[in-house]
Amino acid sequence: MKRFLSVFLFALFGFTQAADKPNIILFYTDDHGHADLGIHGVVKDIKTPNLDALARSGVVATHGYSTAPQCVPSRGGVMTGRFQGRFDLDNNGSALDGFNKQTTIATRLQNAGYATAQFGKWHLGPTEAITKHGFRHVFSQNAQRPFSANITLDGKDRSISDLPPTEYHLDGCSKAAAAIIERYKDQPFFLYVAYRGPHTPLDAPKRYMDRFPGEMPERRRAALAMLSAIDDGVGLITSTLKKHGLTEKTLIFFIGDNGAPLKIHKVDSPLQGDAGGWDGSLNTPLNGEKGMLAEGGMSTPFLIAWPGMIPGGQVYEHPVSALDVAATAVKVAGALAPEGAAKAAASLDGVNLLPHLTGENKAPPHDALYWRWMAQSAIREGNWKLLRGGDREYLYDLATDREEKHNLAAKHPEIATRLRAKLKTWADGLTPPGMALGPMAPTWNDYFDHYLEGKTIAPRAEAPAASALETKGWEARNGKLTAKDGLFILTPDQADKPTFITKAKLKLAGPVTAKLTLKTASTGEGAIAWRLDGDQDFLPTNRITFPLQATPDWQTHTLEITTTGRVIHLRVHLPLGGAEFREIELNSVRK
Repeated sequence: MKRFLSVFLFALFGFTQAADKPNIILFYTDDHGHADLGIHGVVKDIKTPNLDALARSGVVATHGYSTAPQCVPSRGGVMTGRFQGRFDLDNNGSALDGFNKQTTIATRLQNAGYATAQFGKWHLGPTEAITKHGFRHVFSQNAQRPFSANITLDGKDRSISDLPPTEYHLDGCSKAAAAIIERYKDQPFFLYVAYRGPHTPLDAPKRYMDRFPGEMPERRRAALAMLSAIDDGVGLITSTLKKHGLTEKTLIFFIGDNGAPLKIHKVDSPLQGDAGGWDGSLNTPLNGEKGMLAEGGMSTPFLIAWPGMIPGGQVYEHPVSALDVAATAVKVAGALAPEGAAKAAASLDGVNLLPHLTGENKAPPHDALYWRWMAQSAIREGNWKLLRGGDREYLYDLATDREEKHNLAAKHPEIATRLRAKLKTWADGLTPPGMALGPMAPTWNDYFDHYLEGKTIAPRAEAPAASALETKGWEARNGKLTAKDGLFILTPDQADKPTFITKAKLKLAGPVTAKLTLKTASTGEGAIAWRLDGDQDFLPTNRITFPLQATPDWQTHTLEITTTGRVIHLRVHLPLGGAEFREIELNSVRK
């Protein structure tokens, strides 16, 4: 009888859950500063009417946080619902082995009967392998070049392969997502719409740029234009939901992956000439930027809407995290059978936000939020935030100092000590353990000096043009590269720090052959890494390693970069010590 009752209850639970499963949409923007949402009322030049309408229909989380101030780790966190440091995905250069062993939101929802689809930027490995992470459908356009897709723009199936772009990438993602809603309007679906905007390169078409006339930095105009395209896309998708009576059956999250990169000085460099500069977005009034665990690097636009379930017009001021997306989705979707739900929830680091947003639970969702990124770590408990960067430590009361201008560590040492101990206990459970993964790099020291210490940081001087001519455009990092007697000689700045040489502004249509003839001062592993047109960062998958021996003989290595994209940036990484290059030859198979 007991067994019969258990089976009956499980069948009833399963039926009820299937009948009540909401659709779930996660919009994820790229390098989108806190200021750039009209509903925030911070800046006057932003135009986001559709996002503002979405916000009014639900919740503006004014203290909504990403899990990292950089693309790859923040995406690993939101996709798994687990803090990425638990599986060694701490920064953009981390290996993806740990992530590949995780269960994503998409897998959980797919197992619960959801149709799942990914659009736009992935940045967690090869795009042709996205289906291995729980997504049935893929439309990974994030630039104006061929991209992996197993659906067409109108949502029809095709074999996964490169698909040439027919639309501006932000528009293409929105239209493909709307087509999937049309296709699956009668069953639950999960859409991950990861717009590559306003991340550089700033590539908005003229029709969007023209929406923002008048005097302003061109990079600001371009960012506003890209955000306007995203807003149009959100409008298309929400209107498609409304068309099919799905508005009150759909839970929507809109979150930025990290704050805007200001590069301290917000230099208005040419749009086509500086893919790594300021992206035109703003973090105002928050202090800091991308690459910092300060508020400007971590607190992003964060909206939640589910009309009919979550009361609209809310401004929610308790801290929430991108990690909460997975925990909320698993719960509302009944993503596992009852006997496995508790175990699933325990494996996630987020919290189901639904009872907190409906008013059922008045308590803050989190006792504390924690972060670690490179040499930085932080904890927020209530309104107190302890921020560490290398040997520096700051304590802020965010209730009165959201801009992080007043370090209270000396005034309240007992609070700093307690939070530091709590942060250390948490960080010691990560992989690898510790509150920092190494010393602060000069760039981040400059950022901390500027934003948190109030020091004046002069713009870094560019290398003289003659030097670049002598080395044929190759430059050194963590060392000096000189030309002498037909050779390039690389001298490291520090004997214990690896060096590499780099060359940007390439236009090599893949596949590309790289031939290197060199001598190295020590035996170890070399590597060549590349960045494709449309990629801001060097992906861990775009890297080939090769062995190097410390011998008096020249060594030649011919490496095949088997991409079909356009290679625009190369790096040659070397073991410790110096090196000499006799030949660096790059050949594009396709001209």
